[in-house]
Amino acid sequence: MITLLTGASRGIGSAVAERLAGAPDAKLLLVYRTRQAEASEVKAACESLGAEVALHAADVGDAQQAAACVEACVTRFGGVDALVNNAGVTADNLAMAMSDEEWSSPLRTNLDAAFYLCRAAAPHMLMRRGGRVVNISSTAARRPNRGQVNYAASKGGLEAFTRALAVELAPKRITVNAIAPGLIETEMSARVREAAGKEILASIPMRRYGQPAEVAAAVAFLLGAEAAYITGQVLSVDGGVSL
Repeated sequence: MITLLTGASRGIGSAVAERLAGAPDAKLLLVYRTRQAEASEVKAACESLGAEVALHAADVGDAQQAAACVEACVTRFGGVDALVNNAGVTADNLAMAMSDEEWSSPLRTNLDAAFYLCRAAAPHMLMRRGGRVVNISSTAARRPNRGQVNYAASKGGLEAFTRALAVELAPKRITVNAIAPGLIETEMSARVREAAGKEILASIPMRRYGQPAEVAAAVAFLLGAEAAYITGQVLSVDGGVSL
């Protein structure tokens, strides 16, 4: 399978890359924005598992750069079978104090990028008579915290986008699904985990943080043959927070 994965240099992205790299005949285009050293480490880890891997630096919130990611994948590997839209940013602040840039940054990276990449990748999936798209959302889409009007809007929009695109592409044998992780033990969530401490753990029914590998397992399932009849769904990987 030829997979284009964004946000691949750390956290959930690196876990997804390594999970997919273990599959037979895996080919991965790993997209990162600035963390070249970390991305190179992920590339090496995936190659050690037998995958063919290429790196591509881009700001996927820019339409032209997002399209260039897809073209790079097609040029290197001959097509695109799967797209995992994992790139994401936060810019928490209370709504009344939020700047224009704080508002637009998460929307640009978390939502606009998914549209740009899907628009560019879908024609290539059509040529291959099928494909898979997995968008990484968040439980914040339905249960946001204070200071997350921008992030929640971006992830809520991503889930609506997932359902709408699934309707369009289902007749073409392209599935479009999303995964909504809860609080996963990554660098991005470190500030929240440190600030909330035991209080936030108490709000999680399983009383622990999730691990990137657990999200990666869900991604692998939705990309696999067993999920061929699943589309337009949002799978929560959150330890029971959404119950």
